[in-house]
Amino acid sequence: LLLLLLLAPWGPRVSGELRGPRRRWPVPYRRFDYRPKTDPYCQARYTFCPTGSAIPVMKEEDVIEVYRLQAPVWEFKYGDLLGHLKIMHDAVGFKSSLTGKNYTMEWYELFQLGNCTFPHLRPGMDAPFWCNQGAACFYEGIDDAHWKANGTLVLVTTISGTMFNEMAQWVKHDNETGIYYETWTVQASPDKKSTVWFDSYECSKFILRTYQKLADLGAVFKKIQTNYTSIILFSGEPVYLGNETSIFGPQGNKTLAAAIRDFYNPFKPHQSVREFFVDLLKIIDCVILNHQFYLFYNLEYWFLPMKSPYLKIIYEEVPLPVGSKGSFGV
Repeated sequence: LLLLLLLAPWGPRVSGELRGPRRRWPVPYRRFDYRPKTDPYCQARYTFCPTGSAIPVMKEEDVIEVYRLQAPVWEFKYGDLLGHLKIMHDAVGFKSSLTGKNYTMEWYELFQLGNCTFPHLRPGMDAPFWCNQGAACFYEGIDDAHWKANGTLVLVTTISGTMFNEMAQWVKHDNETGIYYETWTVQASPDKKSTVWFDSYECSKFILRTYQKLADLGAVFKKIQTNYTSIILFSGEPVYLGNETSIFGPQGNKTLAAAIRDFYNPFKPHQSVREFFVDLLKIIDCVILNHQFYLFYNLEYWFLPMKSPYLKIIYEEVPLPVGSKGSFGV
């Protein structure tokens, strides 16, 4: 997986532990009052949401079919390669019975997965520089071939136009307050009942939140199996280190700052095959042999004392939700 992330599309191709207060686990994902402007330095190799449009207002009496969409990550570039590893991207589709129009809604990285997972080490800047925003994308049409060829396109429920419009308002709020992509789930062991230290915040979590919102509005989902991809790091109890200012600022911890920069350096985009394999050996030495990983989460840094099996990709069933309101009858 580390090899795949190092090969992931990136943006610009640029060449004393502190224990905080006791935390509750998992650390809650932080939400914000608004979405900040992105730095011009952050550039996507593949444009985010190139055909995106505003979410339409549906007529109350409309009957809208809701589809589960899933395909291998980077299917447009690598075909079914990552599908064999069960590394999947999730989306949701809608079809209006009144207009016959189809729509797709998904949530993904503004500047590709590599930038969301690892920072850039820019000359003249002490702190690692992150291009890690994620956002929702809504556009007209469903690319049937894309979702069906190597993935899934299946009807999961039917909703009213009123429910769709209420969902759209929720999407707007969710998108404006949940702005940072988080690749990793971090937990204590592969045991399903083990402590989860950090939960990921990526495409599948957006789809799960959307389904739950629709269920709460009254949608009744079909009884079908639904699986989602998680990329999990395994570690002992994380150690809080601080934020950018406390670590890299004028009064920061220079030793810790250097250690974090050294850790992230091998994950940079590579210009040659030789550089790639040299840095891959450094990553293995640090993460597996020395059990060290530095995690950036909620704009804060944490030390993870890594332990076996270190990293795992799971494709786990998450049942479709049951709502709290009465069902919508068609």
